[in-house]
Amino acid sequence: MSKAFAPKDGETENETDLLPGGQEKDDQDSVPRGTKNYMTPPGAERLRSELTRLIKVDRPEVVRTVSWAASNGDRSENGDYIYGKRRLREIDRRIRFLTRRLDSAEIVDPATQKSDRVLFGATVLVSDENGQKKTYSIVGIDETDVRRGLVSWISPIGKALLQGRVGDAVTVMTPESEIELVIEKITYQPIAI
Repeated sequence: MSKAFAPKDGETENETDLLPGGQEKDDQDSVPRGTKNYMTPPGAERLRSELTRLIKVDRPEVVRTVSWAASNGDRSENGDYIYGKRRLREIDRRIRFLTRRLDSAEIVDPATQKSDRVLFGATVLVSDENGQKKTYSIVGIDETDVRRGLVSWISPIGKALLQGRVGDAVTVMTPESEIELVIEKITYQPIAI
């Protein structure tokens, strides 16, 4: 390939941001095909807030910087211009990602769920083989925070718990071993994301 058609330092072509089949790199952690993109109301609001900030604050600020840097002349060695263009592509990629995620979201309010089974949005108290208790809330893939007990409904623990009832023993496959958990309590309450 001729150097004249290669991207300049610090720049990439749109095609380099795509995987085979046209899927963007940001979509690697996407919802599996044929499944719904479940999300809690606070999770959806968090994504909407980020999208609004990117569109109304971050992107205009970077555009101003790039315009100013471009007006300074030689762009090939202009760090502000090169970095600004790269940052602008990152912001645009994130905007596309968030827009697609929100467009495909099926928002489920845990407070409206009524079931004796573990469904999306459930907060589940479990005990392990040693009698230690832990609480997990089943949330969407964009809301996961394992340290806070927020697990995705498509994670190994989320899949194991779904459809379980109080008293059921479920087996969770981890990379190291199998863990058996007993469901102690199921509640449906608002989840803080």
